[in-house]
Amino acid sequence: MPTTSTNVSDLLPLLPELVLVGSAFALLMLDLFLDERRRIVTHVLSLVVLLVVAGMLVAGVGGQGVVFKGAFVRDGMADVLKIAITVISALSLVYAWPFLRDRGLYKGEVPILMLFAVAGMMLLVSAGSLVLVYLGLEMLALSSYALVAIDRDSPVASEAAMKYFVLGSLASGILLYGMSLVYGATGSLDLAAINAASVSDPMLLTGVVFLVAGIAFKFGAAPFHMWLPDVYHGAPTAITLFIGAAPKLAAFGMAYRLLESGVGPMGDRWHLLMAGIAALSLVIGNVIALAQSNLKRMLAYSTISHVGFLFLALAGGGAQGYAAGLFYAISYAIMAAAAFGAIVVLSRRGFEADRIDDFKGLNARNPWMAGLVLCIMASLAGVPPFLGFWAKLAVLRAALDGGLMWLAIVAIVCAVVGAFYYLRVIKVMYFDEPQSFDGVGEAMVPRDDRSLRIAFGANALSLLVLGIYWNPLMAWCQQAFGV
Repeated sequence: MPTTSTNVSDLLPLLPELVLVGSAFALLMLDLFLDERRRIVTHVLSLVVLLVVAGMLVAGVGGQGVVFKGAFVRDGMADVLKIAITVISALSLVYAWPFLRDRGLYKGEVPILMLFAVAGMMLLVSAGSLVLVYLGLEMLALSSYALVAIDRDSPVASEAAMKYFVLGSLASGILLYGMSLVYGATGSLDLAAINAASVSDPMLLTGVVFLVAGIAFKFGAAPFHMWLPDVYHGAPTAITLFIGAAPKLAAFGMAYRLLESGVGPMGDRWHLLMAGIAALSLVIGNVIALAQSNLKRMLAYSTISHVGFLFLALAGGGAQGYAAGLFYAISYAIMAAAAFGAIVVLSRRGFEADRIDDFKGLNARNPWMAGLVLCIMASLAGVPPFLGFWAKLAVLRAALDGGLMWLAIVAIVCAVVGAFYYLRVIKVMYFDEPQSFDGVGEAMVPRDDRSLRIAFGANALSLLVLGIYWNPLMAWCQQAFGV
């Protein structure tokens, strides 16, 4: 029988993933020999690993190419997403250390689980096969379940982890069933072969519906959003920051691979599905967010609305539309990290700073922090010249280019509605009197942690800087799709 062999040089495009996974296993072994006082070693080394991998991707180490007969694809889009994922994940680690340490929740498994989750995300955005899509998705999901459940003594966190596990498993099952129907209709697991074989077959159409439903579940889009508010609220804020930012980038990569690379010829069908889900997410996310008094739940419902904006680009389609979607995914990841980072910076043991009322009078207590939070909320609301404004403008243009005028109108109306609850946070910071209860005076002062304060300041101010100089980031995203 003829045999095929794989040379080491053929695996070079996989080098960043190999370095990441190898380092994760090495740190897992190292952590066995560290006591509680030295756990920061694992944390710092994990941060270094993510930055090294990001540097390898920026430098193009290993080069782009196709590995394992098309199952793994490293192209421009994959590299852009992987750089963003590693940088946002590194930022999440910076936020996580002081928050979890103060509450006695820090364990060596936290940064290692994050590394494995990042590996899953990187595989997901480079998937050229249904098998690798599912492998990357489950590696990310299983790591995320464990991270959410890290506070086992908290009934709220345990409930959130259980809901996340059950509903996440349901989403994976839906996605897997859709994949099986697509395989049954086309006879292939390779996304390029599926693309070439896509025809108007009832089995394939049903499979595409299940694929879209599975993608919407993983994004947290309406009407598949029921897990997201409870998980965001119940998980420790530092963990919420991680699962609320970086995985959205991976979900965009998964959606592009499955829908455009896989069943692209059936775009006229799934574009309508994505448009309907986008409209529903925009309406439900913004309307329910108006009634929230807990900041984490408000940000959770706002996430649903932002997913709706992201789906505008996917519904519009075309290289320009996908570039706009990539731009929005990166912009939202930065904004989400900063929004949850504000809660991390202002919280203390026994005071989580996760209610909107906790921010009352923040400007009187700390004008610098109030200014940073203002940058975050203004960007999320889409106020020019912040980054969020240009991101929303790009996806609205993509929807118009795709002939979805009605969806663009819905998005504009919902953006106006959504601005209300972001501006409410700004209003309580600048115009309300501080609440007087024990501990808040000290709690609303930023942590005496230089690395955390520098990271948060850079994160928040980047929304203004990138809003002013947004063209290079947009050009980078367009280059990824050959625009």
